Amino acid sequence: MASHIGKLPVTVPAGVEVKIEGQNFSVKGAKGSDSYVIPEGITAVVEGNEIVLTPADDQRTTRAMHGLSRSIIAGMVKGVHEGYTKTLDIVGTGYRAVAKGKGIEFFLGYSHTITVNPPEGIEFELPNPNQVIVKGTDKQVVGQVAANIRKLRAPEPYKGKGVKYTDERILRKAGKAGK
Repeated sequence: MASHIGKLPVTVPAGVEVKIEGQNFSVKGAKGSDSYVIPEGITAVVEGNEIVLTPADDQRTTRAMHGLSRSIIAGMVKGVHEGYTKTLDIVGTGYRAVAKGKGIEFFLGYSHTITVNPPEGIEFELPNPNQVIVKGTDKQVVGQVAANIRKLRAPEPYKGKGVKYTDERILRKAGKAGK
């Protein structure tokens, strides 16, 4: 029994350069480049414009690594070709974000402002003071930076104030019951 995800080939779009040297996998595209060390027991081969991963045996850990490796490689190929974005909305009176150099300064109702500087490979975009777009080639890093920004002031359930993902739905609670 093999991994269902791992069996699927990864399509390499035009303009993306893939290089496999032993267990080292590297990919270069319009948005940047990335590399990954394929776990032992998994072999990757480029066939035409597809990357095919095959496991060496049928052990549980090898099957798990097979699917994981395929997902990571597919994410890297998409990241260097298209890139990843996460959009955050800032909801609340007086809550806003202001560009400060390459970073962002947040006004979130605290007695102080919070400055967030982007890690390497990440860009911030501010279409308006109540929206932040996190862009990058690495899916995991984009998601982690967006989660860290959301954590600065997570949305509360009564009025929905705070930093939330654009596609996130906040479950609202009823306030105090009046007489």
